[in-house]
Order: sequence, then C-alpha cells, then structure tokens
Amino acid sequence: MTKKLGVLLVGLGSVNTTLIAGVESIKRGLTPATGSLSQLGRLESIPDHPKLTDILPLTSLDDLVFGAWDIFPDNAYHAAVSAGVLSSEMIEAVKEPLEAITPMTGVYDNRFLPSVTGPHTKAPATRAAWSEELAKDIASFKQQHQCERLIMVIAASTEAFQPLQDCHQSLDAFEAALAEDSPSVTPLQLYSYVALKSGIPVANGTPNYTVETPALRELARQQQLPTAGSDFKTGQTLFKTVLAPAFKQRMLGVKGWFSTNILGNRDGQALHHPGSFEAKEKSKLSVLESILCPKENPELYGDIDHQIQIHYYKPRGDNKEAWDNIDLEGWMGYPMQLKINLLARDSILAAPLALDILLFLDLAYQKNASGPQDWMGLFFKSPMALENQRQVHAFSEQYQIFQSKLGEWIE
Repeated sequence: MTKKLGVLLVGLGSVNTTLIAGVESIKRGLTPATGSLSQLGRLESIPDHPKLTDILPLTSLDDLVFGAWDIFPDNAYHAAVSAGVLSSEMIEAVKEPLEAITPMTGVYDNRFLPSVTGPHTKAPATRAAWSEELAKDIASFKQQHQCERLIMVIAASTEAFQPLQDCHQSLDAFEAALAEDSPSVTPLQLYSYVALKSGIPVANGTPNYTVETPALRELARQQQLPTAGSDFKTGQTLFKTVLAPAFKQRMLGVKGWFSTNILGNRDGQALHHPGSFEAKEKSKLSVLESILCPKENPELYGDIDHQIQIHYYKPRGDNKEAWDNIDLEGWMGYPMQLKINLLARDSILAAPLALDILLFLDLAYQKNASGPQDWMGLFFKSPMALENQRQVHAFSEQYQIFQSKLGEWIE
C-alpha cells in the first residue's frame, strides 16, 4: 500500500475538471495555486506565519489520485474541453493525465435532476442494487490505484429540493427506506451513504441534504469519520458574508439585498428547474438572518427584502455574472446604496475550494476527528454545525475558527 490519497468525485463537469487540470498544472509548475488556502495559506497565530504545508501533514498534490462518476461518458480531457472554462493551451498542457480519467457510470433518477440527462448511467435498478454497485466501484478504484486513504467530494449538479423525511431521521429508518427502494433516498444521499459505509470521509459541495441528514450524521459518528458541507461558498455569498458583518458592526440598516446571477454551464442548466433552484435558494437565503440577527435590532434589520435569482443563460457558459444591489439606511434614516458586479468563471472560484476541502477533510481524518467539521465552515454557504450549536456565517469569524483549529494540529 502507498501513501496515495484517492479522491472520488461525484460529477466530472466543469468544477471537477478544472480542479484536476489545476492540480496537474501546479504540479508541473505551469500555474500558481492562487485561491488555495491549503497551498498558500499560513498559520497566523505563530511568529513568522509559517506556511500550512510546512507545519501540517497535508497530503502532497503528487500523492492525489482522481476518480469520478458522471452521467456523461467523456473522459476528463474531453469534459474539460466541453466545459469551456480553461484555454485550449492550458488543457493541452495537461492532456495526458486528464485523458487517463474516465468516469464510472453515475446513479441517475430523473425525479431529482429533470433538466439534465445523460447516457452514462447505471442500469435501472433498486437503490440497494445501486449501493452495491457503488461499493464495488470504490473497492475497485482503491485496489487499482493502491490508495492508502480515500475522500469523497460531491460537486454534482444540484438535485431538486426534497425536505427531510422520516427516513432521514435515523440510520435504521434510512437503511429500511433503502431496502424498500424508497424514492425518498436521493442519488446524492446514496453516494454519501456508500462512502461512509466504506470508511470514507465525505464533503458535500451541493446545497442538497446528504451528510447533513440526522441519519448520515449518525452513520459518520458510528464509523468515526469526518464530514463537511454544504454548498461551496465561492462568489456572491462569499462577499455577502464579508460585507454583512461590517454593516452590523457599524449599525447601518439593511432594507433590501437583491442578488441575481446569470450563467450558462451545466449547473445553471440544472438550476433552471424550479425544484433544483429551491435547494440553492434556501442555501443562499440562510446567510443574512444568521449574521444580522434581526431580533436584536429590528429597527435596522427587521424587514429586509432579501431576494435571490439565478438565470440560465446559455451564451455565458461558465462565465457567470453576479449582481447585487444593497439598500442601506444611515444616520437619521437617510438611504444609501451599494452595488457589486462580479464577472468570473464559476469553476475558477470553486476549484480551489474543492482542493482545500478534500485536503483539510483528509487532515481531519488523519487526526482522528469525526462528525461535522464545523471549523471548515468558511468554505460553505450553509456550514454544518455541531449539535446544539449555531451556524457561523460571518467570514471573518469562520476564518478565526479555521485558524484556531489548525493551530491545535501543528507538528
């Protein structure tokens, strides 16, 4: 057995191909690791602020081995070309390792992903049969690549929103529903369940309920595995969690916050369906109330008109545009406005987060941590919290928690 870390990706679309291409590019010295805390971050509580890679046993990029499931058959090279995120020169420079990654067939149920269909799916079967196939996929990948450890990162298209059902409240109920082939068990929950049963930590980059459910929290505790989630915090929500605390700390009123996005990638296509958008909307809407605490200052934050819109606009591809209009109230009730216009490649924002998440979650596994890793909240729109603890959304507070936890683990 080697020290290799196998990275199992649910989805081989724009985010994950950009992640893999970036890792291969960094390994070859072709591009910097801009945007990655794991590669460029420093521990600020120690004099001279040493690099995290120098004082923590973070897995080297040279020891990462990528595998994936997807409902489209394209290898990572062709998927990266189709995604249109990276220049042809960058893709060609890492063509060989990208071509070596061919996705395993994905689990697909059109009730949860009606806007996106693909030909590379597991044959129709019961959920129990699918779970057995996924377990075989995992075992085969680990043996083929001689991996010492595995990590799963879910970065697939957003499924249609489904509220928690009775089957999600306990592991026994979940496994009974699985045995009965209940449609209440979603494909992404199935991936998470099989990974945890196989002894693999799971990070959820989508807004859908997976490792956040009471049933899978119970399984993670039982297996003594760390989990993290949910929904990558990349652009618009990142800035929201930076600015909103400043407004509160200056006691500036917030009367409205209008956020809209246009994007034309596969994620945008999935979110075009109302059910999938509902899952994303709930994740993005949760931020302001947690930060501004309207009950404490109802005169400033008691009646905020907070709106979220996401539009699928095919010509943009991965080049999203996010626009925010914030209506503020200042001294003596006088109005002010702040407008933010972000133009960015969606996957360029998300890929370094995916890298950081998988490396820090693996670090937690090495340190025998288990359950929700709340200290990783700075990477997520809807961060997992410990039982009976509040969610922390303010980015500066999340960053301090992150720094404090890493300080406990220095070597």
